[in-house]
Amino acid sequence: MTHRGRVVALIAASSALVAIAASPITSQGQPPPPQPPQPTFRTEANYVRVDVYPTDRNGAPVGDLAQEDFEILENGVPQKIEQFERVQIRGNLPQEMRREPDSVEAGRQAAQNPRARVFVVFLDINHVSIESSHHIRQPLIDALNRLIGPDDVFAVMTPEMSARDITFARRTTTIEGFLTRYWTWGERNQISKDPVEEQYRVCYPGLGPSEVCKDDDRGIADEMIERRREKHSLDALTDLVRYLRGVREERKGILAVTEGWRLFGPDQTLARQLGCRVPKTTVGVDPRTGRLTADAAVPGLGTSMLKCEADRQALAHINDEQDFRALLDEANGANASFYPIDPRGLTVFDEPISKPTTGLPRPGSTTIVPPDIDQARLRGRHESLRVLALNTDGLAIVDSNDLNKGLRRVVDDLSSYYLLGYYSTGKLDGRFHPMTVRVKRPGVQVRARRGYLAATPAAVTASARAAAAPAVVSAEAAAIQAALAPLAGAQRDTPLRVHVAAGWRAVDTIARPGFWVVAEFSATPPPPSRDVDVTVISASGAAVGHATGTGAGRSVLVPVLLSEPPPSGEFTVRVRAEGFGTGTVQVTLLNSPEPSGAIVMRRGPTTGNRDAPTADLRFRRSERIRVDIPTPESASVTARLLDRTGTAMPIPLAASVRDDANGSRWQTSELALAPLAPGDYLVELAAGEKRTLIAFRVVP
Repeated sequence: MTHRGRVVALIAASSALVAIAASPITSQGQPPPPQPPQPTFRTEANYVRVDVYPTDRNGAPVGDLAQEDFEILENGVPQKIEQFERVQIRGNLPQEMRREPDSVEAGRQAAQNPRARVFVVFLDINHVSIESSHHIRQPLIDALNRLIGPDDVFAVMTPEMSARDITFARRTTTIEGFLTRYWTWGERNQISKDPVEEQYRVCYPGLGPSEVCKDDDRGIADEMIERRREKHSLDALTDLVRYLRGVREERKGILAVTEGWRLFGPDQTLARQLGCRVPKTTVGVDPRTGRLTADAAVPGLGTSMLKCEADRQALAHINDEQDFRALLDEANGANASFYPIDPRGLTVFDEPISKPTTGLPRPGSTTIVPPDIDQARLRGRHESLRVLALNTDGLAIVDSNDLNKGLRRVVDDLSSYYLLGYYSTGKLDGRFHPMTVRVKRPGVQVRARRGYLAATPAAVTASARAAAAPAVVSAEAAAIQAALAPLAGAQRDTPLRVHVAAGWRAVDTIARPGFWVVAEFSATPPPPSRDVDVTVISASGAAVGHATGTGAGRSVLVPVLLSEPPPSGEFTVRVRAEGFGTGTVQVTLLNSPEPSGAIVMRRGPTTGNRDAPTADLRFRRSERIRVDIPTPESASVTARLLDRTGTAMPIPLAASVRDDANGSRWQTSELALAPLAPGDYLVELAAGEKRTLIAFRVVP
């Protein structure tokens, strides 16, 4: 597993560790005194909540304002303040007094409390050096402990994570343990083991011109890697802001630990001719968006080089400055404030002398960036962070060797505010409504959201209809969540990974049960062959089936086909492989002909372009996925591709029924993953009213 993958996996796993909620107790062992009743803040479609942060000329919070001191204007029209509350948060609570949400959903519900503050710590792996990740460790831990109050929640995210995978918590022990043990999470100026970046280095080794071809490829791979990393970080922040908009209307704070961005623009020199072959651009339709898209193709090159060339042309034409401005608009619309933190402190140079590069330097030059260019890049990175904070009503901690002092400013800024509510006189038109908050007292500066996105009449109607049919919605949501649940453990690499499908097959017109077991090994390189022993154990502890299999390569599929059906219910499948230990999986055998689970096949460069069974539900865009579901029936089957919300995507899937020589029959569907962006997806296979959902994840 790569260093980057390990960091992402550990953060995801740490975020998922939530303790069972318990009532807090005081140091004397008695329950805390009851809190005074709080005013109820409404949730009507035209009701707007605003959290306001007033400070004096020195930046200190002002805590003695009354309701009549405030004035709110929406589109220049004064609004009547209906409700008013002064909120003061005291952090530094002992860990045992923090009531931890007992599930992912409970954490999300806690974030919806208008009096709770919501924070996300964004660790920009792509743009933080190893030294900086060590430098920020203790100040960040101290700030979180000072910041988190009894009702507040926080989450942690990296560019490699989907925002939907973050988990809100209150106790900082897990992230503290992670930052203490894995302080080398920063990868800026490091050679990553990311397979896409490694492929760029193979495609463009930086050897310079030759006698055969005068084209110069030096610097290409490094430029592509930097652009790709910046694109990933900005896309992840945009994804996070959009997700937080749906979590709650009130203010959200994003503590972005990053050294800033260069904000790359289009560069025709990156798209220049290489290898004495002129790139040809083919125009097609992106099935994800329905828009025209251009792909570069180079005659006579293999698949990997074609992918490199397509990426090179795409990265040469990105406009991160434009995406950055769009991020600011998204943040203002979502009421999300950024608190960017440059962990380098006061720095003179943007790039170190020892920065690794690909290939040979140009004649008469070194890999060291000239001082004037380096200074311009440093100023640009700092400016990007200041603009991010200024335009989202946050604070930027840059150019300071006292990170503790800077983070204390953030804590103070977020520890005292006012919560206001009013009924908007504006229309429910689905548009952005600008808002201005003023304080009548002289010398008081105010930071508040700059507006909100109004609901539409159609959205209000749809919400009412959804509320009228909670059982249908919850049943569908439960089915999707159950299908997505196995992806939560996808990042955790183990020596032996096991995946099981249970179902039925037709034998002489009689349905017989079967368990199809995939054992996958994490060794690199994979073992030349491996014996696998599989035992199926019923709930009573009796062994009802046994089989062995020998596989060459990384995985092996072992069918355990039973002659007599045991009682349906829960079974334990135990897999033993010499040198890799034992793995167990719980699986349910449903009544005939219902299947439970599916066999997933992978095809791509790592499998020699042959179908191989897999227990790892993570796939690259260069691969294909095939899903097989056991069935004793011959009824026709249809397939759809869904996103993680259950929405059908405009990408057609073919489905069929296949018979194997051993009597097994399968509903099957196959999909090329090239059109998909990184994220979670579901394949839906349906025969009549019966359907099965199989989740998988596309990773960068």
